Amino acid sequence: MNRRQFLIGSTAAAAVGVGAFAGAGCAAVTGARRPLFQISLAEWSYHNALFGRKMSHLDFPKVARRDHGIDAIELVNQFFMDKATDRSYLAEFKRRAEGEGVGIKLIMCDDEGALGDPDPVLRQLAAIQHRKWADAAAYFGCHSIRVNAETGHVGTPEEQQKRAADGLRQLTEYCADLGLNCMVENHGGLASNGQWLVGLMRRVDHPRAGLLPDFGNWYDYDRYQGVTEMMPYAHAVSAKSHDFDARGNCTETDYRRMMRIVLAAGYHRWLGIEYEGEHLSEPEGVNATKRLLDRLQTELV
Repeated sequence: MNRRQFLIGSTAAAAVGVGAFAGAGCAAVTGARRPLFQISLAEWSYHNALFGRKMSHLDFPKVARRDHGIDAIELVNQFFMDKATDRSYLAEFKRRAEGEGVGIKLIMCDDEGALGDPDPVLRQLAAIQHRKWADAAAYFGCHSIRVNAETGHVGTPEEQQKRAADGLRQLTEYCADLGLNCMVENHGGLASNGQWLVGLMRRVDHPRAGLLPDFGNWYDYDRYQGVTEMMPYAHAVSAKSHDFDARGNCTETDYRRMMRIVLAAGYHRWLGIEYEGEHLSEPEGVNATKRLLDRLQTELV
């Protein structure tokens, strides 16, 4: 059995367990009724604790389950950057997640080169450097990796889009062989423009290429328009939050309006909580976001 066959086999086996974990979580929230969406926890919600070494990456599944009652997680490669090919470390993380009944849904990948680099050699190198995270995601049983459409800010928006599509297509073809989606997030620059991202998807033209709409990260672009434009290509959604009012509503994003956009697109899969505020602690911010999403499960029926 070669390495690629091993990874694909591991993915299939993990998918059975992950499905069971997800089903248990859904039943706990909604009883017999099928949920409008499923809730996962993005590791970036704990970036201060992780960067400050107050929490270990290996403990993230336990925190998600025991502190927040969440049975699905989204990893960020920055928190185990040197472990992508460390099979013993990955096996230990997977063992801990399975022990908590937690499914691993995706890996968010940063700092592996620009997929839209002006230099075609560096562009290809960036696609190759991302592969190890696709391998790790397949081993974990994830459905996707998330990457950035970095272009070096050289050339017209159309020229940058063409380059990003080239690098993304190369990586997507590799991911497809592993049964993975390759998603781009609205994450600054041209990638925080919904129309530009849609054009990128059309250029890549691959069923495994997709988008990860983030409620935030829009800057000078209307967030509701941007998410609306991205949703037809969404393989996951990031429920970004910063602050909350006395009624528990997110102050920077109208969650009811945003969730109506998400649901209107026929999306009923994973919403990843990504708390990034400063006024609440990280655990409090995650809980506040989860309470709001749990409330919307019943309000938006």
